[in-house]
Amino acid sequence: MIKKLSLIVLTLMLATSCVSKKIYTDLESKYATLRKDNRKLSDENGSLKKDLLLSQNRLLQLQRDYDDTTAKRNQLQRDYDAAKTNLDNLQTSYEALEQNSSSAIAQNSKKNRELLAQLEAKEQALATENGRLQKLKEDMEARSQRIAELESMIASKDAAMNKLKNAISKALTNFEGKGLTVEQRDGKVYVSMENKLLFQSGSWAVGANGKQAVNQLGAVLAENPEIAILIEGHTDNDPYTGTGVINSNWDLSTKRATAIVQILKENSAINPENLTAAGRGEYAPIASNDTNEGKAKNRRIEVILTPKLDEISKLLNE
Repeated sequence: MIKKLSLIVLTLMLATSCVSKKIYTDLESKYATLRKDNRKLSDENGSLKKDLLLSQNRLLQLQRDYDDTTAKRNQLQRDYDAAKTNLDNLQTSYEALEQNSSSAIAQNSKKNRELLAQLEAKEQALATENGRLQKLKEDMEARSQRIAELESMIASKDAAMNKLKNAISKALTNFEGKGLTVEQRDGKVYVSMENKLLFQSGSWAVGANGKQAVNQLGAVLAENPEIAILIEGHTDNDPYTGTGVINSNWDLSTKRATAIVQILKENSAINPENLTAAGRGEYAPIASNDTNEGKAKNRRIEVILTPKLDEISKLLNE
């Protein structure tokens, strides 16, 4: 079996050495596009959190406007009640004076008309404020509902990612501590596999243990079709000294990321549209390259799992 695998690797290396510059250029273009898509997902995640904060601030402002309008409406109601009481008193006086003084009746009638005009104006103002108060209440309720939906969706996504992280940790428990770590941060799950688990030095052929780990990871990902899967290859800063179509650490990291994608593609339950391969070369280290231990940590494959945000984006655009 080992001889057969060696023969296949040798054949692949001979074949790829003949790859034209055009194909290589196309790969670089696709890689740039994939990096752009990855940055877009990160920007969308930040935009969602920003929109949530703006919605919360708007809700607080609506609550203040609602309270102010309620106080104004209550004051208008008190003014209205006082004016109506005054009108009733004057009506009583008018009836008492009707038989005694025509001049007093005329004066009282004028005051009645003035009070009636004032009362009508206050009724109109009260109706206007009641309408505004109702509109503010409806806006506040709509904003509250939208915030609740956003918070629910984000919480659901976070819970799903936490569940996914636990499922991956359980599936790969035999490999943790052997160059593999699983962690959740910023709403994403990161699966990091050091090259000692996957590749020989300078090679992008995945070993038996590495393939087993990737297949077990793929089994979990196949059950989560709404997850975007970004595979990043990383190297240390030692210059690449191999020969053939690979001439830099960047090329090597890209080849290694693509090798992991090919293994995941063998699982027919994983949608290839969810897969992205990217080479980062030596430019995203997680440790110092001044020590052998740090270099070993930097030589790695990172599988970055991101929830799709279609539902949240749709809600924000409504």
